[in-house]
Amino acid sequence: MPRSLFIIPVLFCMHRCLLAQPVSADSNRRIIQPEVSYIGELWNNLTGGTRKGTCYLGMANIRISFSTEAAKLWKGGELFVNGAHTHGEEPSAKYLGDMQVASNIEAGNHTFIQEIWYKQTWKSGEITLGLQDMNIDFVNSSNGALFLNSSFGTLPTVSGNIPAPIFPLTSFGLSSKWKLTPRFMLLTAIYDGSATDFSKNPHNLKWNLGAGEGLLIFSEIQREITIGNMPGIYKAGIYLHQHFVKEEEDYDEDVDTLFRNNNGVYVIGDQMIWQNPGNKRNVGVFIQLGLAPRKQNTNHHYIGLGMNFTGLFSRKGNDVAGVAVAHDGLRGGKDNETTLELTYKYAVFQFLYLQPDVQYIINPAGTEERLNNCLAVTLRFGISF
Repeated sequence: MPRSLFIIPVLFCMHRCLLAQPVSADSNRRIIQPEVSYIGELWNNLTGGTRKGTCYLGMANIRISFSTEAAKLWKGGELFVNGAHTHGEEPSAKYLGDMQVASNIEAGNHTFIQEIWYKQTWKSGEITLGLQDMNIDFVNSSNGALFLNSSFGTLPTVSGNIPAPIFPLTSFGLSSKWKLTPRFMLLTAIYDGSATDFSKNPHNLKWNLGAGEGLLIFSEIQREITIGNMPGIYKAGIYLHQHFVKEEEDYDEDVDTLFRNNNGVYVIGDQMIWQNPGNKRNVGVFIQLGLAPRKQNTNHHYIGLGMNFTGLFSRKGNDVAGVAVAHDGLRGGKDNETTLELTYKYAVFQFLYLQPDVQYIINPAGTEERLNNCLAVTLRFGISF
């Protein structure tokens, strides 16, 4: 058993200590709300890719939320901190050689602050300031979140082209949500244009907000739609990235180049297409589309599609199976990369789930050499308190 698994009982003890606090009678919630979680994955690359082999990786999180309303200070305020510890090998970097990154917890060995922000909420909106994970609110699919491949989280036309503030390296920013109508929402955000790398910022507490960092601006609209009493949500967004970069290989050492107008657009849709009124069984689908200028970006187009079956073997909805495909369009002489994923998640207990997963990667494109298609199998488990 990996030594890192000994962190689980430590996290459990910390959680029990944090819970030893009174509950606010006014808001019916704790002033300080803790959560600890651990995700572990055992990977085996059966064929193709960089090389065959087995590896383990994991991620532990400690999240603490402080409510100003429960503390009887003022309404709608929340302070949130999310600390993370990632460890183990990197399956995509060492075994698979894929561009899209098969595991969405692959990050190497780091201990860092993933999020620390303050949020103020009103009846029709909210504003958040601090170190934020953009993917919590932007460029995400609720059905796509089931899958392990990183592309079903943040589109590679975003994560592969710009320094997006997503796991593991988030950045400082100001974001807002405004509910324009009961079913229509507008999201906007401004982030630091280039977060300092882990090599110079090992715990993600060094935030350089100087003018040379540039800006990353996001705007997204969301529309809730009901089709035959079945809910769906559709999103469309645009981003603009500006950042000073010194390209010593291609330019004189004293020349700074400003990448203006490096931008992209995306569309994401989640829709339930069948449900059983008598239980929690349902079927949902999702689509992801991303486009970025080919001249400036390696990942110039992306298409993701998938289908989820909730309650496949359980009327209580304790399990969900999914099948999905992620197609990443690449330039620079690389063949386009396509990943097929089949996954099944089962809640053994309220605090524990198991998730076997299979991914077949066509034209792994994460290295300079041409690689054979690879087939990888995974067992993920998750624990939360």
